[in-house]
Amino acid sequence: MRFFKTLAIVATLVAGQAQSQSCGGDFGGFVGGLKSEAVSMGYDRALVERFFANVRRDQSVINADRRQGIFQRPFLDFSRALISQNRLNNGARNYERYRSIFDAAQRQFGVNPGILLAFWAFETDFGAVQGDFNTVNALVTLAHDCRRPELFRPQVFAALEMHRRGDLDPRTMTGAWAGEIGMVQKLPSDIINHAVDGDGDGQITLKTSQADAIMSGASMLQAKGWRANEPWMHEVALPQGLDLTQTGLRTRMSVSEWQNLGIRPTHGSLPSGSLQASIIVPQGHRGPAFMVFDNFVTLFEWNQSFIYVTTAAYFATRLTGAPVYQAGNPDTGLNQDQMRTLQTRLVARGFDVGDVDGILGANTRAAVQDVQAQLGMPADGWPTPALLRAL
Repeated sequence: MRFFKTLAIVATLVAGQAQSQSCGGDFGGFVGGLKSEAVSMGYDRALVERFFANVRRDQSVINADRRQGIFQRPFLDFSRALISQNRLNNGARNYERYRSIFDAAQRQFGVNPGILLAFWAFETDFGAVQGDFNTVNALVTLAHDCRRPELFRPQVFAALEMHRRGDLDPRTMTGAWAGEIGMVQKLPSDIINHAVDGDGDGQITLKTSQADAIMSGASMLQAKGWRANEPWMHEVALPQGLDLTQTGLRTRMSVSEWQNLGIRPTHGSLPSGSLQASIIVPQGHRGPAFMVFDNFVTLFEWNQSFIYVTTAAYFATRLTGAPVYQAGNPDTGLNQDQMRTLQTRLVARGFDVGDVDGILGANTRAAVQDVQAQLGMPADGWPTPALLRAL
């Protein structure tokens, strides 16, 4: 399946498009609304009818969306589940096999090969598992569902644009349950805006061309803010007595300022002292600690999960020579039900935790850190049974 015949880039497809239809309700009526909006956007009615002709609500997509239990695991468990010796070995082999492509991606877009290998591994096991969900069904189902319609509704029209160009067959295009396509799992709008013909054959085939997939992933990261020749993460050791309220992504200092507070690398040396950085402790101050930089924050443009991004960034350091993290001895965390209870109690105290979903995301971590400080507990953003009892 080919994507673009040319390298034309659409800067914005549906940015600012008014959402004239709410989510939910009768699925057939919802699809009718999408058709009407597409026609109002200037698409030929016959094209629109062909695009939506066989669309259906896919309950398996909803089930997959609700079944993301792995994101509830703490960092040590999550990272050990995703980073196997087999993946490390395959990462090294794929780097050697496609070294010229990775070198080209780094020259053109400034993205380190380790980052691209990490996401390629996590997304599809280097292209082996790309998903067999019908892409249009998945996108329309998730646009109709009321959990994240603002994310998926624009992607329906991006897929329609791909179909108009002859680059997506709504009957046969398949991918991940969330509508991503190809070896590095990109949504239609990112394919339109950032896909690259990496192998120079005049087509962009993200499902079958390693060069196209690698270069397109690098292109997207650069467009989202990746800074060439800058680091993304380095493991560090915390000094005794560090003010833990300074940990987390909300606090930024120069590397030199962190060093003056006693932060030290666990291996090698830290980068330039003038670079701005944060200190994250994904499983609390008794677990691994990392200094992270602007490029780490850019990775949230690829995936919004804190635990996923942290693990991918760490895996990228391993692929580029870093040793295994110092696991430490973290305090016991909370199970999913306890986390939901904690989130509910935090909301009752006026904190914004995002969704009450039992997942320790960035908003919940920030709220936990603030309430820990209020209660005189170690304010590292890691929720424990002791914190739950205190609330």
